[in-house]
Amino acid sequence: MITISDKARTMLQQQGADENRFVRVIVKSGGCAGMTYDAEIDSILRENEKVIHEDEGVIVISDTASLPYLEGLTIDYSDDLISAGFRFSNSTNKSSCGCGASFALAGFPDLNQGGLNCDH
Repeated sequence: MITISDKARTMLQQQGADENRFVRVIVKSGGCAGMTYDAEIDSILRENEKVIHEDEGVIVISDTASLPYLEGLTIDYSDDLISAGFRFSNSTNKSSCGCGASFALAGFPDLNQGGLNCDH
């Protein structure tokens, strides 16, 4: 189950997420803790993707490889001065890196899809 905060839903809708454009969320390997979330707004469904969540007009899709890693995901938005933007957190995380850009889940294998490093 995915949760989208009211603030994140509003910002996603302002960015163009609606009944014709959805939010794609996938998980990639990378970062200090092992995995990172990647998100974009798009209107073309790719092979091996499906709708995984609908919330007041915001549709979230993901690929089949990412689905096990999305259980418990919360999408929020922060408008603080230092690091404004979308925040992805997961109650099932085993650990996360100090900069908050990556995470690890207990009992899951490593991914081999590339990704960011906290040293950027």
